Amino acid sequence: MNLSENFTLKEFTKSSTATRLGIDNTPTIGALENLSALCYNVLQPLRETVGRIKITSGYRSPELNAAIRGSAKSQHCKGEAADIEAYDYSNLELFNNISDNYDFDQLILEFYEPSDPHSGWVHVSYKATGNRNMKLAAVKENGTTVYKVINSPRDLIALFEEEDDE
Repeated sequence: MNLSENFTLKEFTKSSTATRLGIDNTPTIGALENLSALCYNVLQPLRETVGRIKITSGYRSPELNAAIRGSAKSQHCKGEAADIEAYDYSNLELFNNISDNYDFDQLILEFYEPSDPHSGWVHVSYKATGNRNMKLAAVKENGTTVYKVINSPRDLIALFEEEDDE
């Protein structure tokens, strides 16, 4: 089933954990509608700009989300979010492209290391109404994941300079 010209439902529901544990990862009708909106409003136009995009984590049924110890509030469970990477862009470039050109609810540059342009991934979510355009960076501090608010490109530069100082 195609969600848009270049994205299939299979890409969003594929999970080695679900396969291994025998978990049904079929989205609800509401989640399917949300996945279509995410594709239509962000991912398909983005693909037309940056080329091929890999979905590393898409829809998660509540059982799958619990199995991977995801947040109980995860937008992945509603079909509103995807973790992505682009084949021809660094994750920082992908983050900046989405930030500058698309409406989104949350945009998170996760575990990016400036020394490796393809490190980490980009989490992007989209809601039919009420998108917050919230930008964050997920980093490890003392073994704990911390989310830093990104208000400008300067915030990212400062964040990476902090990491270099450690």
